Amino acid sequence: MSGQLLYAARRLCARLADGLVTTSLTRWTWQGLAEQGYKGDLPDFRPPDRDAVREMMSGRYLLASKLIETGGTSPFAVDVEHPDWWNNLQGFSWLRHFRDVRDPGERLFARTLVLDWIGREGKFDPESWSLTLTAQRVLNWLRHLTLLLDGATPDQAKTIQRSLGTQVQSLRVRSSLATEPVEALFAAIGLLGAELCEPDDKSNVDLRLAKLDALLARQLDEEGLHLSRNPRVQLSLLVELASLRRAAASHGSPAQAALSDRIDRMHEALDALTLSSGEPVYFNGCGQVPHDVLVAVQANGPTVSRRSRILGGYGILRSGQTVIVADSGLRPPPGFDGEAHAGALAFEFSHGSELILGSCGPAPLDMPETRDLFRQAIAHSSPTIDGEDAAPASGKGAAKRLVPPQMQLDASEHMLLLASAGYAPRFGVEIERRLTLLGDGQTLVGQDRLVGAGEPNGHLAIRFHLAPGVAVHAPVGEGMRRLTLPNGEVWSFLWEGADLHEDDSVRQSAYLGFHRTTQLVLEADAVPGLEIGWILTREQ
Repeated sequence: MSGQLLYAARRLCARLADGLVTTSLTRWTWQGLAEQGYKGDLPDFRPPDRDAVREMMSGRYLLASKLIETGGTSPFAVDVEHPDWWNNLQGFSWLRHFRDVRDPGERLFARTLVLDWIGREGKFDPESWSLTLTAQRVLNWLRHLTLLLDGATPDQAKTIQRSLGTQVQSLRVRSSLATEPVEALFAAIGLLGAELCEPDDKSNVDLRLAKLDALLARQLDEEGLHLSRNPRVQLSLLVELASLRRAAASHGSPAQAALSDRIDRMHEALDALTLSSGEPVYFNGCGQVPHDVLVAVQANGPTVSRRSRILGGYGILRSGQTVIVADSGLRPPPGFDGEAHAGALAFEFSHGSELILGSCGPAPLDMPETRDLFRQAIAHSSPTIDGEDAAPASGKGAAKRLVPPQMQLDASEHMLLLASAGYAPRFGVEIERRLTLLGDGQTLVGQDRLVGAGEPNGHLAIRFHLAPGVAVHAPVGEGMRRLTLPNGEVWSFLWEGADLHEDDSVRQSAYLGFHRTTQLVLEADAVPGLEIGWILTREQ
């Protein structure tokens, strides 16, 4: 708990200091130091979409998978209660869609939107000028600065450059006052991007490279996974870092080489947490991510190494076309646990291009009242006792977890063993889960066992949240279920040592919202020594 209190105290002090440097009496100094011209040199490898340009020009803005029709008014004048859409709009990542346009009217439209933002949001606002959004906006403007300045009047060009300089200066002033670790990272990334786009003096590039590398070293584990354990955060960072690595490649300094090596490890960690279906696992706040951006980021990383491994509290099993990623339930440290989910012993399972078992995902940002519900263990394919979490994701209960989760991998046998002591104080038993892949990934054998010497206390439920589109059939007179995947493959589910029933479930999709699905639930009294076996096998 002392770590949580220390983090809270530091956050309060930083917030107070940030409030002082952003008052109207001090903000004028930013502009005094912001008379700087930049040259847009940053590469953008994310794919553009010409249809998106036409849609925006007709007043239809599809951002973060949410379509908003503005009726011809400025998107910055629309009051939208959808945080992902608003963040995407304010971050200007959509400028990439204008990257290859040649029509003067389309280029004028992009510049008009930027000038409109400056007119409406150009003065400091705590929300639209957050460190993360400011850094993303700076980087996206620098990537497409030639587009924005080509055809602009001298006054328009000066306005854009002055606003850009003011935002960069705000990052310099406020970067050390970040209240969240990820915000500090984005600020450092934005400042490096600005330094790389200095038209003349680039003497501070090595210093910025070294500072960013040092900050990454504090926020990544030894294998390159961000300490939040959230694949979505990992992807968001790599979108910017992969671009900067290209721009800094010509420097060839030790600082650049060290940063490049660290980015490679980040790529490998993201690849390890990506299922064969092409989507990262839905753990610790990660839901659906833009597939085209994910593919583009992965194409800019090192050669993918497909192997079983343990990484950042996750266990990965790979055999044939099958991928399993299981969560030990390791809790991120204070400051990195804002989106932590109670996923102890949960796993996601894919074969080929199809997801078979997964998690419900994070709650949609426009439904904050469901946030805690989706963070619970019952929203994952995992065992629970009396529907409670092994170690609560937040609150006073988080301090009760005295024993860290355990995980062992036998790569040669394609076997993963996970154990959680998070239930022992309340129910007198620990839960062990063993996952084994057989037959080149064609069969998954699972065993869940209760270990302890106490009296029977509680009810064990083992949940398997099926992926969208998976149909369940119960053959008459057979103790099994057949699962038909969207691609027509059929998998059999068999079990022993528990009773089974089917229940409703959902999977939160950034594109489709709540997608109604089914969950299979095995239930039994939580008796020490209880063993429940189950098998998922592909029918030939």
